[in-house]
Amino acid sequence: MPIFNNLVLYNQNVPQNSFDSIVPDLAESWSWSDDKTMLTFKLRHGVKWHDGKPFTANDVKCTFDLLMGKSKDSFRKNPRQDWYKNVTEVKANGDDEVTVQLRRPQPALLALLASGYSPIYPCHVSARDMRLKPIGTGPFKFVAYLDGIEFTIIPNRSTAVLAFVAGRFDMTFPTEVTIPLLKDIKSQAPQAVCSLVPINVSTNLIVNRDKPPFDNADLRQAMALALDRKAFVDILSEGKDDIGASLLPPPEGVWGMPPDMLKTISGYGPDIQANRAQARKLMEKLGYGPNKRLPLKVSTRNIAVYRDPAVILIDQLKDIYIDGELEVVETSNWHSKVTRKDYAVGLNLTGDSVDDPDQNFYENYACGSERNYTDYCNKELEKLFDQQSAETDIEKRKRLVWEIDKKLQEDVARPMILHSRRATCWSPHVKGVTIMTNSSYNGWRFEDVWLDR
Repeated sequence: MPIFNNLVLYNQNVPQNSFDSIVPDLAESWSWSDDKTMLTFKLRHGVKWHDGKPFTANDVKCTFDLLMGKSKDSFRKNPRQDWYKNVTEVKANGDDEVTVQLRRPQPALLALLASGYSPIYPCHVSARDMRLKPIGTGPFKFVAYLDGIEFTIIPNRSTAVLAFVAGRFDMTFPTEVTIPLLKDIKSQAPQAVCSLVPINVSTNLIVNRDKPPFDNADLRQAMALALDRKAFVDILSEGKDDIGASLLPPPEGVWGMPPDMLKTISGYGPDIQANRAQARKLMEKLGYGPNKRLPLKVSTRNIAVYRDPAVILIDQLKDIYIDGELEVVETSNWHSKVTRKDYAVGLNLTGDSVDDPDQNFYENYACGSERNYTDYCNKELEKLFDQQSAETDIEKRKRLVWEIDKKLQEDVARPMILHSRRATCWSPHVKGVTIMTNSSYNGWRFEDVWLDR
């Protein structure tokens, strides 16, 4: 984010992302057509890329063409292409104005464009060159040594925290401090300023519904019923994480399902033993039992935040005649493995960059989406995706969203285990930091952060 600009941006000084916190960035202003199918942006004049070339409306068009797969150039991976399925065309109206044409109304398009994942790219620099030396219009340039911000990669979290405590760094890596490490910081560096918030990252069970025997709906349902979500939360975060459906739970989550509605979904009730008894009945119906257990591999990424819940998952599945074996996958291979559906059962983390149903539903559950790792496909439900997306009344849209989310859980599309809370800490001389409460992806422009020393 520090290198680039968006058309619009979430206000970096407001903790909760919402429509009300969207502010201009490369766009000076925007307006909708009467039928809400055209969104026109007036662009700032005189903006230059870091290499000195002028920014124009054509760069916006090139960016959308790249994202939508219409360009001769391409990304190596493009999981956010599904964000823009409703966009038919982007037209440059001279140098300082651009219009986005939609198939149908989509108020949430602005929310998607405000994400940290929605920078504008230069037309004159190839995607390959951007991977090597990114060129942006933002407040910081990418160079070998930065005067403003230096990111140091330390693979081990505990080592990184010790370095922060020792004064080697001004700030921990954003949203990377777990509850036990937060305790260490508070005891060893009591002067540190820390913020513990939801990060809109869920821990979830993924099951390849195309791979026998997991193509059986009863087996998938039994696995979901076996989950003791509170146990996960108590063990992993000492009770700090949240339990919810697909969307981030309230109050920090704008669109999350109310707790009373959540409790009505099978498997979310407090009686874990009753849930597991029901799960065992389903397994027995399929021919499994104490003397015929189901062996399987639980695949997960080889970092602690994935491995730890995967171990708990394996332990919980034992209660329903399933014997799991942990298969750890190196980070460089994990996403390609699950994208090509080269797994049977997995423990996954899903980061939602925007707290909005359009991003969550289309990216994670739409038929054929690159990030729909379980290959869930429900065309009738997808029509409701479109219906909620076009709804302009916020309260009506929320009710639609909750019904969709409830159906996703009932269908065992991607069973949610928990929504994480993580901390970010910084030294008292770091000023102007605002930690977002419903996304870990949209608040790192650093334009207003400064050192008082």
